[in-house]
Amino acid sequence: MTKFISNVNKYLSEMIKQSYLSMITGIDKNKMSRLLTGSQEESGTDMEKIARGLGKSIGFFLKESMSISQVGSSSMNKIAFYAGEPSKKQEQIA
Repeated sequence: MTKFISNVNKYLSEMIKQSYLSMITGIDKNKMSRLLTGSQEESGTDMEKIARGLGKSIGFFLKESMSISQVGSSSMNKIAFYAGEPSKKQEQIA
């Protein structure tokens, strides 16, 4: 597994789910799974789509050592998703 993919996996485990990454990058879920397990080598285009989808540069994921900031308790750092129509309480939380 390459350093890029290893660091993407580390970032994902802390920040986001693989299915969401597939959706925002346009990379098929099966291909994304193969990329993230290292069973398929990533292309430059794949690296660009993944990094851009995560709001980072390719270089961010090529670092030898990567530190990921933990989401703090500030409400500005939290995101809520609701299926359907959110209740008033859910709207306040979001």
